[in-house]
Amino acid sequence: MTPPRILSNIRVLDFTHALAGPTTTRLMAEMGADIIKVELAPRGDMTRAMSYYKDGRSGYFIQQNRGKKSLCLDLRKSESVELIKRLVVDTDVLIENYSPGVITDMGLGWEVLREINPQLIFCSISAFGQTGPLSHLPGFDYMGQAYSGVTSLLGYPDEAPLMPAISIGDVNTGVHALAAINGALFYRSQGGGGQYLDCSLLDSYFHCHDLSVQLYSKTPERKQPTRNGRHHPAVAPDGIYRGRDSCMFVIAATAKQWQALCAAIGRPELLDDPRFATNAKRVANLPALIEIIEGWIQAQPSDDAARATLEAARVPVAPVLTPAQAMQHPHLIERGTVRTIRDRGLGELQIPGMPLRFSACPDLPELEAPYLGEHNASILRERLALSDAEIGQLVANQVLHAEALPG
Repeated sequence: MTPPRILSNIRVLDFTHALAGPTTTRLMAEMGADIIKVELAPRGDMTRAMSYYKDGRSGYFIQQNRGKKSLCLDLRKSESVELIKRLVVDTDVLIENYSPGVITDMGLGWEVLREINPQLIFCSISAFGQTGPLSHLPGFDYMGQAYSGVTSLLGYPDEAPLMPAISIGDVNTGVHALAAINGALFYRSQGGGGQYLDCSLLDSYFHCHDLSVQLYSKTPERKQPTRNGRHHPAVAPDGIYRGRDSCMFVIAATAKQWQALCAAIGRPELLDDPRFATNAKRVANLPALIEIIEGWIQAQPSDDAARATLEAARVPVAPVLTPAQAMQHPHLIERGTVRTIRDRGLGELQIPGMPLRFSACPDLPELEAPYLGEHNASILRERLALSDAEIGQLVANQVLHAEALPG
């Protein structure tokens, strides 16, 4: 008998688009939740038109929306709003990431829906949250990053800050929202009822600070880390070091690892060098330390040989891989961190795998991303007992929209 999945029988109405919200529901779909992705007519989720794009099919959309059913409605029409209200009656979780106030203006806000279903968990994701002086502003990943103080820490001291080429905040916020939803589901299971969840990019980004906040708060000189280029501003050695033909990331943050590093590079005398006696002194003398470590790396037969020496000494070290190199690494392939899937439109492609692993459900389901409005009829027929004639009338009235399925 096949065991139930982690979120089996959890019904979700997914009013999300782009990345933060779809990250949450993508993970929920992998865990077995029944996800209805509510898309706004006529185009649906904006990422349906994003790269990689071929023959009307987006790799970006596929990656974030596998395992969901698409219900495409014109929510400017009262019939659409009423259909959603009827679906809410037996829905467990509603998640949305419109700008604050938008879903309320649709007539589908928390205060309305909680009256229909007191057990509903309603999760809103936004750039700055539902309250506070910034809450009315639209925003994306990098706005939350900038306001959180994170952007100011990226890059080199004498240059403008840098922007990462990945959506750290969106994905991070999506996972924070998943944690909140799963906690709320457990709370409800203990008799607590439904509730409203407010998750923001800004809150999630600020949560990532490890040193900055408490250092500034408590040190007399109001100390805080600043941009420090390729190396950690408060720990040494901890940074990206030049190799013979590439870069490698070396961490030796603890006293034990510092001793192992000195032995591995054949420089045990560094343990008695007053410039490097403590972490604070190593940070203060970082340029000299970089020169020593990079000199040793570049004197080795190869970067692989240097890395093997450090690994044998239990010094944390890793090569700086490109995405393409990471996708070909046997460790990522064996663990399914990089995953090969097949889509009806795009064929075979690789995407990031499922990062959450459960011993009770080790096998991942085969999931497909929906075409726009693909499940309009089946959802309304199965969940609301609408007849074919009633569904046909909704199509005729342009309440429902859908694209043609592949042949």
